[in-house]
Amino acid sequence: MSGASVFRKLRLAAGRFIGAREANVAVIFGLSAIPIISFMGAAIDYTRASAARSAMQAAMDSTALMLSKDLSAGTIDTSQISTKASEYFAALYHSKDALDAGVTATYTPPSGNTPANIKLVGSGKIQTDFMRLVGFPEMGFGTGSTTTWGNVRMRVALVLDVTGSMAQDGKMTALKPAAKALIDQLSALAKTSGDIYISIVPFAKDVNAGTSNYNASWIDWTNWKGEPPYLVGNKSNSFNSAVGGSNCPFTNNNQGFTCMDRPATLSGAQSASKIPSTGTYAGYICPSMDNGNKLSLQANIYYNGCYTTVTGSSASCGSNTSCTCTGSGSSKICHLWRGDGTPATAAAAPDISTWNGCMTDRTQDYDTKNTAPAGTSTQFPAEQYSWCSGSTTIASIMPLSYDWAALKAKIDTLVPTGNTNQGIGLAWGWMTLTQSDPFNAPAKDPNFVYKDALVILSDGLNTQNRWSTSASQIDARQKILCDNAKAANVTIYTVQVNTGGDPTSAVLQYCAQNTSSFYLITSASQTASVFSDIGTQLSKLRVSK
Repeated sequence: MSGASVFRKLRLAAGRFIGAREANVAVIFGLSAIPIISFMGAAIDYTRASAARSAMQAAMDSTALMLSKDLSAGTIDTSQISTKASEYFAALYHSKDALDAGVTATYTPPSGNTPANIKLVGSGKIQTDFMRLVGFPEMGFGTGSTTTWGNVRMRVALVLDVTGSMAQDGKMTALKPAAKALIDQLSALAKTSGDIYISIVPFAKDVNAGTSNYNASWIDWTNWKGEPPYLVGNKSNSFNSAVGGSNCPFTNNNQGFTCMDRPATLSGAQSASKIPSTGTYAGYICPSMDNGNKLSLQANIYYNGCYTTVTGSSASCGSNTSCTCTGSGSSKICHLWRGDGTPATAAAAPDISTWNGCMTDRTQDYDTKNTAPAGTSTQFPAEQYSWCSGSTTIASIMPLSYDWAALKAKIDTLVPTGNTNQGIGLAWGWMTLTQSDPFNAPAKDPNFVYKDALVILSDGLNTQNRWSTSASQIDARQKILCDNAKAANVTIYTVQVNTGGDPTSAVLQYCAQNTSSFYLITSASQTASVFSDIGTQLSKLRVSK
């Protein structure tokens, strides 16, 4: 081969070598692998750190809330916050990647409009698997959590069914210790007086506002002083002609009541077959308690007055609209209903101081509202319901209080009696939380956040209110009331004690704040655990994050 041919082949080979790209792929890959692997590794290490941080955040939040509850309950003081924070955090935080994880706690007391708070700061680190290749052997992370404490106050109304059926199956026996335990549970959340207030509202068909309130401006006495509704425009001939010594013109079958020898609500009153002809009550026709035979809604109602009898040509009704006259001249007879308690007719109409404390539903639609009483239509109607007197009486309402011993003593006075009207219990429970009348609810301090709650326990379906014995009609009023209360930011918990196989109460389910706020008890023994769970739910409302 000639020298020129060799040279030519070498030149071609050199050209092919210079133009080749295959070997450069490996070189380029090798040079770029380091940053690619570093970025991928950084993502993996960051994901591990992020997971450790998220777990830390959850543990921090729980720690902060638990510290707030401990402070509220008084189980720790502010000097113990840091130590307790570390204990809680160590028990709650479990991350296999985290190293040197810890928490510091700072407590700031309330000042003016600024509430107290607990601030937690957590920190930790992980060992990197890939970042160490580029000089970062560790990656730190941290997070924080703050809870306010001391600016949330709570008001809770315990609305408790004391109807006759609560005497069955040990229901009342179980209710009392459970309610008292709930009071203990809630009172433990109070750090200072006024942090927690509780009212107790026993209910049957009526509620008992307490006899000491008889001079209160918020009471409507119209029905209490009125004549028996059945006799309005429906007086018999025997009544119209009755005078002292005549036979009683009333019978249980014909009017729903009989006669008494004096106003039925006075001490010593007795049944009378004849109208008294001598003495203080001569000529007085006084109805007994109504048995509901003619007007079922009047069952167990006393009438607080009597008809006085005036005879002769001068007899007149005057301006008294509850009056009838028959005959003329010397045979004229007038019967005037006396129910106003004025001195001239005090014997016939006992003074309002003899009221037994019972209240019926407010005039619609104030029965579903929280409106303050400002006139007759918005006032609370008194009635002399028999179940507010005697040994088996509806216990009187106890207004908001933080006298825990007195609240528990009130629970001990509960006695089963009467029919069921859940709506009136809820209405008065709501009133105790907010209104100065009728029960002087303390004014709410603008420096605090308030959480209001109603807890109602009832063992049956609604049976009677002021207007109806139809459960569906009573439920309809109650649903409106519950809607209004919820709209006013009142949290409602409902409990049905159903030991007799009744249908599940649709209205109690409806009134509950949510599905987890309705409790169905099928055995009285479950009452304690249900009230304990409600207490736990209320304690969560007490602490705001």
